[in-house]
Amino acid sequence: MGMKARLALGAVVGIAVIGAVSANAGSDGKGGDGFGGHGEDASASAGHQPGGTKGSGKGSGKSTGDGEAGAEKAALAGDGDFRVGSDVKPGTYRTRGNTDGMCYWERAKDASGGTGSLIANDSVSGTSYVTVKATDKIFKSSGCKDWEAVGPGAKGTPATSMAGDGGMFKVGTDIAPGTYRSTGNKDGSCYWERAKDAEHGVDSITANDNVTGTAVVTIGAGDAYFKTTGCGDWKKAS
Repeated sequence: MGMKARLALGAVVGIAVIGAVSANAGSDGKGGDGFGGHGEDASASAGHQPGGTKGSGKGSGKSTGDGEAGAEKAALAGDGDFRVGSDVKPGTYRTRGNTDGMCYWERAKDASGGTGSLIANDSVSGTSYVTVKATDKIFKSSGCKDWEAVGPGAKGTPATSMAGDGGMFKVGTDIAPGTYRSTGNKDGSCYWERAKDAEHGVDSITANDNVTGTAVVTIGAGDAYFKTTGCGDWKKAS
């Protein structure tokens, strides 16, 4: 898998509640990215067995993360290391149309590449949103589709269903608030997450779960994002 052999940190497979996520991020024995143990500031939302679903998200009522909300000209290439403040401005960015978890991104404290430099990261199928902060030093992207800037006023037509492996959806823009249901999930490989921002830290997660069988979750209007990987497609129940 080339560069993508670098695994995302803080896997929470098997962890059902956010309280446990905070206590167990990076405790899967891989010590972080598979190269030797970041763990301390790792993204708690990473590494949930993405499988790769891509779709247009247009005309079907199903959002795949490839919708038109806030679409702008690409701001960053999908491959490269970018210095925050000079190569990339602080702000929120989105990549879409990624398949098979081949997209890897990383926010870093410095350019040392050391175990303590990682702030957050993820491996992505479908769409990902990431907020790069002014205090970050480096943003890394490998195997991703180009990144576009997404302003705070981005608008879209929220869908009432979404691909179960679509990645990350902006609530009120990509997906409508409400109660959603996903069926046919096996072996706890379905992971969902409600998030209050796109920083991907432990504190970003409002709630999450790994599911076997049927999953039901209420996405609130106050949620910022909803993340889904390895799940059956979601449909709005109410």
